[in-house]
Amino acid sequence: MTIENTILWIINHILFINFILAILIVFFERRNPSSTWAWLMILFFVPILGFLLYLFIGQDLRKKKLFELKEEEDQIHRMVHRQEKVLHQKEIAYDYPNIQKCKDIIHLHLVGHNALYSQDNIVDIYYNGYDKFEKMIEDIEAAKDFIHIEYYIIRNDSLGKRVVELLAKKAREGVEVKLLYDGMGCIWLPKDFFKPLLEAGGEISCFLPPFLPYINLRVNYRNHRKICIIDGQKAYVGGINIGTEYLGLSKKMGFWRDTHLRIQGTAVDSLELRFLQDWRFCTKTPQIIESKYFPPKNVDGNTGIQIVSSGPDSKWSSIRNGFLKMISLSKERIYIHTPYLIPDDSLLEALKIAALSGVDVRIIIPNKPDHMFVYWASLSYVGELLQAGVKCYTYEKGFIHSKMILVDDLVSTVGTANFDIRSFKLNFEVNAFIYDEEVNTRLYEQFLRDLEDSEEITYEIYKKRGFRIKFKESVSRLLSPML
Repeated sequence: MTIENTILWIINHILFINFILAILIVFFERRNPSSTWAWLMILFFVPILGFLLYLFIGQDLRKKKLFELKEEEDQIHRMVHRQEKVLHQKEIAYDYPNIQKCKDIIHLHLVGHNALYSQDNIVDIYYNGYDKFEKMIEDIEAAKDFIHIEYYIIRNDSLGKRVVELLAKKAREGVEVKLLYDGMGCIWLPKDFFKPLLEAGGEISCFLPPFLPYINLRVNYRNHRKICIIDGQKAYVGGINIGTEYLGLSKKMGFWRDTHLRIQGTAVDSLELRFLQDWRFCTKTPQIIESKYFPPKNVDGNTGIQIVSSGPDSKWSSIRNGFLKMISLSKERIYIHTPYLIPDDSLLEALKIAALSGVDVRIIIPNKPDHMFVYWASLSYVGELLQAGVKCYTYEKGFIHSKMILVDDLVSTVGTANFDIRSFKLNFEVNAFIYDEEVNTRLYEQFLRDLEDSEEITYEIYKKRGFRIKFKESVSRLLSPML
């Protein structure tokens, strides 16, 4: 056989194998059609290598029940049904005057996602890492009973080491310390990074650890949650991970603008339950839902909150559905912070319909990328939104990583979920949905301050993009269902 015939034989067999792999994807992975087309394009343009990429980041493992757990407690079901009844029979005195306007979204989260509503909460808002960590470290130092902490990213830097050393100190004092980290977000941590905490008696666990060192075949499924609960009395949730870049110390990203909540009240129990469920999944331990983790609350607040989580194990796209319902409720304004703007078709159309209906829709995104393809994909959606009357801005003071949506004076949400398909379908996320006029006013005022540090992208400016930018946007848009 000549060299030419050998090469032709290899090419033909590669194409045949690629064709078989494409059939497998179409018929056995019942995913969104746009996502299927994106992967088929990669398979045909980059044979074999495309399939290897698919194995690492493209598999839809949900149907394999990788994440299946018996996590729905009978007690939670009874509480949900009880709240559903009193919600519709108006048997409870709600403190929030606009509660009837929000009843539909409360019912959606309650019945569809088992998210209990509580209205005795106090909420503090932090807009940068310095303020958040200053208070969180103070609360950890004062812990008496337990500290449960769960983060997507923990860096091997001065802040990461400081937090681990502080947790080790509390463990030596007899405080129960459980730390959960993500196998992808923390993939570069050295093996001995948590050694001080382990030696002090603390416990750690990894969410979907790499199959081999630095190789994670389940890279698509990331625990993107950031939760810290202290003594069952105080809890933190939001967008800020543990690392010095979140303090604004990265030369590349500069000032880091984010949003994080400190919650006191009954909503802390929902975050504690979320942590315990994640801990049980990772450690495969038996039931650990103990009363000591849900102590009586020593505050008397008046902020209504639902803690909503979602992930590949969810029956519904809980947080995404909440976003969509919020947008449908809007009459005056929709203000959004997101570092990644890759909405699915329903959310994209909902935003355009709201703007065309006269609602003031404004979105702030970063002016610089931390993930190139995601950045260019985001810009591709901006053009379509601008044509409908949505106002889009780029944050110029540094990098905006905040994940916040505010609708009128009715409801807001802050948490870990970005406004992108990955957060809706693949990541494990958690958001607080807040029903409180005073909290919403604080978020509104901060959004206006952020506008002062942003530049508007007008449609005239957008149309002047060069060919290279348009090409990057087009390619990234095609890949957006899998980013």
